[in-house]
Amino acid sequence: MDTALLIVILLTGFYMAWNIGANDVANAMGTSVGSGALTLRGAVILASILEFSGAFFFGSHVSKTMQSGIINADLFANDPRILVYGMLAALAAAGLWLQIASYYGWPVSTTHSIVGAIVGFGAVVGGLEAIYWKKVAFIISSWILSPILGGILGYYIFSMLRKKIFYALNPLEAARRLTPYIVFVVVSVLALVLVFEGLRNLHFDLSLMQKGFLTLGMALLGAGISYLLVRRIAPQRQTVLAPVSSSYGEDVTHSLERARKHLQKVSTSTSGELQYHVGLLVEEVKGIEQTIQQKSEVNINRSEYLKVEKIFGYLQIMSACMMAFAHGANDVANAIGPLSAAVAILTTGIYAVDAPVPTWALALGGVGIVIGLATWGWRVIETIGKKITELTPSRGFAAEFGAATTIVLASRLGMPISTTHTLVGAVLGVGFARGLEAVNLTTTRDIIISWLVTVPLGAIIAIVLFYPIRAIFG
Repeated sequence: MDTALLIVILLTGFYMAWNIGANDVANAMGTSVGSGALTLRGAVILASILEFSGAFFFGSHVSKTMQSGIINADLFANDPRILVYGMLAALAAAGLWLQIASYYGWPVSTTHSIVGAIVGFGAVVGGLEAIYWKKVAFIISSWILSPILGGILGYYIFSMLRKKIFYALNPLEAARRLTPYIVFVVVSVLALVLVFEGLRNLHFDLSLMQKGFLTLGMALLGAGISYLLVRRIAPQRQTVLAPVSSSYGEDVTHSLERARKHLQKVSTSTSGELQYHVGLLVEEVKGIEQTIQQKSEVNINRSEYLKVEKIFGYLQIMSACMMAFAHGANDVANAIGPLSAAVAILTTGIYAVDAPVPTWALALGGVGIVIGLATWGWRVIETIGKKITELTPSRGFAAEFGAATTIVLASRLGMPISTTHTLVGAVLGVGFARGLEAVNLTTTRDIIISWLVTVPLGAIIAIVLFYPIRAIFG
């Protein structure tokens, strides 16, 4: 029976990881697909590599929080199998709710789901004293702080980009000049995670100075490559705008100019009512000329902004990689933490709070996440990428960079924050930077409601599933 139970737990953990990919990874890649920086196929390929890497090399920290930081496992010391049944119920409950949400394209929080499920079964089986309420409050506070911090970073980053690049006299040249510095900062944040945590998990022992030099070297390499790439984009010619519109052609503008000059001659050689009416005609022709001139300037500016957005398209691909890595590091814990706790009990007969998270478990979670994105991820991608606010590569980059930075910092502190909350907060921050009217408040309201119902639903479903699981395997 233990073998059958172990197989069921492994399958359920994989099922949970699959749903994480279908829902949360779609959040991570939705901005890139929505802005057009990545195709859905490209997003799946990049996420496959980066999500797995983040889960495998950096996922153990938050997994330990999920494994032993929510309920008091000592209360199950006399019968540790009860904890196994509870963790299995929690995984199944969270996975079931996530599958329903993903089907309808709701970007709910996998962290909410699994934490709610664990708290639900823990409170029913072990009583309220079985819950580490202080730690749960710490986790809940991170759910509140993460969208706020993500929104602030997204707002600030996009506002800075608009001020320094899009409002510059020469936006393309400003983008060419600032891109290496932007890349340096982005790569530095990602390199800090890789060097200080990933190498430690791989048992590479480097001194603090060596790690610092390695981080600096990676950041400088990224900045150097970006410098060479942006130099290949032809600069915008700085010429005086001629009163020529691509929509009407030179003949129209020249004819209007001649007509205005002839009318001005008539106006100067007449008087009275005729002079008044001719003067009105002169002003009307001037207005038409100005309209054509403005359209000409808009067309030229659009051409330049398209080149700027092309640069940010590459930057967003890089930030999407960072987001995917950060997400894999943080959210693999939602599947692997409970799974590791259950497997430890079944294989040893006891539960050790400090038991290491198996490497194969991290790999299992990483594979499940990638498959989930590839099969069902498009449903939530549409909501995040298109239904909150209109995204361009520059806006998507600001949102992803702000969210990824928040998630990386939280992962380092062992805080199982919600990727959904963080990214939605960052996207809203970018939208609010353009004004309240740029945000779809109806979609935002629906997302917030889905956040509120996820925790109690996770708890209720886990409680309902716990009793039949115990009856079958007990």
